[in-house]
Parts: sequence; C-alpha cells; structure tokens
Amino acid sequence: MLATVTTMTKPPFMPTHQPTSFAKSLGYAWSGLIHTVVHQRNMRMHIIAGILVGLVGSAVPLGLAEKAILIFCVTLIFFAEMLNSALEQLVDLAIQQFDEKAKLTKDIAAAGVLVLAIGSMVIFAAILVHDAEVIFRDLNVIQRQVLFGVPLTFLGGALMHESRKPKWLDGLFSIAALGTWGLTTTWTQSYVMSAMMFGLLVVCIATAIARQRLQPT
Repeated sequence: MLATVTTMTKPPFMPTHQPTSFAKSLGYAWSGLIHTVVHQRNMRMHIIAGILVGLVGSAVPLGLAEKAILIFCVTLIFFAEMLNSALEQLVDLAIQQFDEKAKLTKDIAAAGVLVLAIGSMVIFAAILVHDAEVIFRDLNVIQRQVLFGVPLTFLGGALMHESRKPKWLDGLFSIAALGTWGLTTTWTQSYVMSAMMFGLLVVCIATAIARQRLQPT
C-alpha cells in the first residue's frame, strides 16, 4: 500500500517577508503621525490645543488625577483624529466616485472626533472652575505664563502652517520655540505637562521638516 505524500503549501495570505523589527514599527508609526499632521488641518488644531493644555497644566498646581485626565483627553483626541484620517483614506481607496454611504461614513467618523473634542473641552473647563481659587491666587504666575505661552503657541502653529517657508525661517522658529519652552520649565508646576509640551513641539518641528521635503526643489 503506497503512502500518500502531501505537500503543505503556504496560504496566499501569509506574509513572505521577514517580520518587521520594533524600531522599524516605531518609525512607521511616527511617519503616520507626521503625515496626519501635515495633511490634516484638524490634527494641527488639536496639536495647538494640546500645547495650550500643557501651558495651563504646567502653571497651575493640579492634582495627579486632574493631570492624568487632561493628558488622557489630549492623547485620546489625537488617536481619534488619526483613526478618522485612516478611515477616510480607506474609504477613498475603496470608492473611486462619489457615494452617499461613503460620505456618511466619513461624516460619522468626524462626528466621533467632534464629540470627543467637546467632551474634553467641558472636562478642561470643569477643572479650571474647580481650581479657580488656586489659579487666581497668584495672578503674576498667570501673566507670566500668558507672556511666554502666546509666542510659544504661535511658533508651534507657524512651524506646522501650510505656507511655504525658507529652511532658515523654520530653523529660527524651532530654536525660538524650544528656547521659550526651556524658559517655562524653570517655573513649571508639572514636569509631566512640560514633557508633553516638549513632545508636541517636536511634532511641530518634524512637521516643518516634512513640509520642506515636500516642496519642489
């Protein structure tokens, strides 16, 4: 009796390339983040809002729970906006012409981000009202934070702006933004909030670099 020999073939859906290293995975994720900031105006607005939250959180002595809630709200909005952008790309890839259901899918996803943003604003306002006595106890601190926070926010927005800028101007904005941030760390009430601001400024600088690469030579 002859034995039947069967050969196992790899299913067509199985990947044939080598597994991606952790470092490469981080690089792909970083590229996706910067791509979203470069091409999505709403994401840039969320970055600016995150910087403002960091400015408030680093000036006001908030409790641990309040800091954690604010950071969670900021990161959750970022996640929702990136997920919305990915869904838009997927819908555009699948649907080549206008389709009412595709439009509805995009609208619902955008509405989800809007609900999160409104909810985060309400939470932020509630924290400010709860700590109003602490905030207005020393108006000099608030004035100083506004004095440095306004130009810092402007520099972050200028780095991400869509307009074409010379490289030296982006470099000047980057140095000014990091220098202003460094000054705010000398009186910060929360190094965690200051670290979040630093991370967002790095994203702004990386966005400016990505825009420079997109410009025709």
